[in-house]
Amino acid sequence: MPALKPTRFEARITWLGRVPHRDADEIETLALNEMALEFGGMAGEVHAGRTRPSCSRVLSQHPRNTEIANVRQLSLLSAEELALIAQRMETDRLDPAWLGASVVLDGIPDFTHLPPSSRLQGPDGVTLVVDMENRPCQLPAKTIAQHDRDLGRRFKPAAEGLRGVTAWVERPGKLRLGDTMRLHVPDQRAWDYLAEARA
Repeated sequence: MPALKPTRFEARITWLGRVPHRDADEIETLALNEMALEFGGMAGEVHAGRTRPSCSRVLSQHPRNTEIANVRQLSLLSAEELALIAQRMETDRLDPAWLGASVVLDGIPDFTHLPPSSRLQGPDGVTLVVDMENRPCQLPAKTIAQHDRDLGRRFKPAAEGLRGVTAWVERPGKLRLGDTMRLHVPDQRAWDYLAEARA
C-alpha cells in the first residue's frame, strides 16, 4: 500500500540556481533556465554529493566535519515566503541568488513547514525529498550586505520560519523554469509525543 499521498497542491518553478563555490563571505547563486539532477544532486554544485561533512545543524548527533549522508543537496524556497521576507525587511524584492537558492516554487502555502519526507515531483518524474526546515544563517546575510549593508542586518530576523527547506534527489531528472511540481505527503499522523520531545 502506498505510504505517500499525492495532494492537490502544485507549485510552479519560478527560479533555478547553482552555487558555484562557497567562501566565508559569499553564497551567491548563478541563475539557470534548467537543472539536471543526479542522485548526488547537481553535478559541480557546492552542495552536490552523496555524502557531505556534518555542519552546525547536526552537532547534537555528529562532531563537525564527520562524513554523513547528504540530505542537503538543494535549497528550496517559496516565492510567496520570499515576498514576505522582503516585506519584513522593508524592501521591494529579495533576489533568490543572494540566498543560495537552488529552486524557488510558487503555489504551496506554508512551504517552510512541509512535513519532512514529503516529495515534490516534476513532469519527467524527477523527485525531491524534503529533509527539514532550512534555518536562516549568516552566509545569505553577508551576501546581501555586499549589495546593501542595512538589508544584510535585517535578513536573519525577517527570514525566521520562512527560509524554505533542504532536500535531496530521490529520482534523477531535469527541472526547467515554468515546470510544475506536485506535492506528495507521508500518509502518517503527527507523533503524539512531539511536543514532549521538543520540550
